[in-house]
This record gives sequence, C-alpha cells and structure tokens, in this order.
Amino acid sequence: MKQTILALGLVMLALPASAQQADPSGTYLSETGETRVRIARCGGAYCGTIISVQGEAKDVNNPDPKLKGRNLVGVQMISNIQPAADGFTGQLYNYKDGKTYNGKMSFAGGKAMQLSGCVLGGLICRSQTWAKVN
Repeated sequence: MKQTILALGLVMLALPASAQQADPSGTYLSETGETRVRIARCGGAYCGTIISVQGEAKDVNNPDPKLKGRNLVGVQMISNIQPAADGFTGQLYNYKDGKTYNGKMSFAGGKAMQLSGCVLGGLICRSQTWAKVN
C-alpha cells in the first residue's frame, strides 16, 4: 500500500513538469536561410519579429498598399504565440505572399522549431523547420 501511495505521489509530482511548455524565446533562422526572427515575450503572449532578411527587404506583397514600401526588418511576422496541447499556436505572416495564416509551433530538443501555417481550418498545412541560432 505504501509503495502504491509513493508511486502515485511521484506521478503527481511529475505531471506539472510535463505539462509545462518550453520557452520559445530566441532567434531562429528560416529553413531557406533567408530570414532571422527573434521570438520574445510581448504582453501575455510571445511574438516573432524579423531581425534580418536576405534579398528583397520591402513588404512588397502586403495587401495594404500603404505597407508595400515598409522595411521587413522590424515586422512582427509571428504574433499571439500561446501555449497549446502539442506546442504553441499563433498567427504567421508570410511576407512572400502577403497572407496571414493560423500557425502551430513545436520545439525539438531546444535547437529547432517546427513551424506550420494552415488554411481552411487546418485542413491544408505547410511546415518548415527553423534552426535556433541563439
């Protein structure tokens, strides 16, 4: 009986630790190597801001004509990152097509971020793995 209570107690102690989400903060390099994004706290969530981009550095595909000339560096590319059952969820802005997608993020071993942008209620998703650079 004591062993059962002890085992149950150990399981209960382990539950909160396994339910905690990893801190997504850091700088990530896109799969193509073109974009660096820094993820940090912003209010009650996390956000990802572009800190460097290779090639065209203007937001030329933005659907808002007033924003087409803005620099991509400083643009919040990932917003409202919140913990979810299997990682994090948020919104992902793709400056290459000017669209914002519902997204999911998960972290593998602290060195990579699996990023998926979805449309049609999650029926169609595209994933990339971004490397954590610091």
